Amino acid sequence: MTAELTPAELTLLGLLVETPRHGYELEEVITARGMREWTEIGFSSIYYLLGKLRHRGLIAEAEEASGGHPKARKVYGPTPEGRRVCAQAAERAIAEPRPVFPPLLIGLANLPVVPPDRLRDALDRRAAALAERHEAVRQAAAAQPGAPDFVHAIFDFALWQLAAEQAWLSDFRGGA
Repeated sequence: MTAELTPAELTLLGLLVETPRHGYELEEVITARGMREWTEIGFSSIYYLLGKLRHRGLIAEAEEASGGHPKARKVYGPTPEGRRVCAQAAERAIAEPRPVFPPLLIGLANLPVVPPDRLRDALDRRAAALAERHEAVRQAAAAQPGAPDFVHAIFDFALWQLAAEQAWLSDFRGGA
């Protein structure tokens, strides 16, 4: 296995290592855990990504789950190679900081062209959006009381990141 997993592939593979699931179950977990806050997986891409993982031999059809549906849903689970690759990729993702490219930094790099009144308005809008997002993540976390510790760690990390940006923004707005 030479090609590295994309973040979306690793996310889906990890969910399947957790427990075999079909595509709609994956969508439900992604939504319930607020995973779209930190990974780019659209509902329409789930089956495409499952096909890629299956083609690479990282997942296989585990069973048919009709669940009362006239058309049976394919349930996928990890292969032994999928478990191994998932563990290695997760360990790398935890250990190796990688650069992020937030559009905010591009905006800040171009700050001289933004008139002061428009800058204040943009900063106010960002502050409101951050507060809204912080509350949404907090509510999503509270809705998962029995979730495993690693799920709570993800919510905690997201909340700390949002709080850090809110603190930075408050400081920046004080000087802007």
